[in-house]
Amino acid sequence: MSDTDYVLGKVQQAFKAAFDVDSNQVTLDTSASDIPLWDSVGHLSLASNLEEVFGISLDVDELMEMENVREIVRVIAPKVAEKARSASQ
Repeated sequence: MSDTDYVLGKVQQAFKAAFDVDSNQVTLDTSASDIPLWDSVGHLSLASNLEEVFGISLDVDELMEMENVREIVRVIAPKVAEKARSASQ
């Protein structure tokens, strides 16, 4: 399993928790227009779930960049890799 697949799987879990959607419907191509509840309030709920699922913190700039699942994975993947490196030291 690639890092992207791992991160995408966890992102799918966060989407399920935030929006109660079938996680299999969440792909790298999913954007806010595909998820009816993904509005500004939903984005905050999603961010909270992402932080919980991954055990990370997201700053405001990162939240602004996360307009679709591909960008969410792009923002989170380096944080997950860094966390894994720190844990193995």
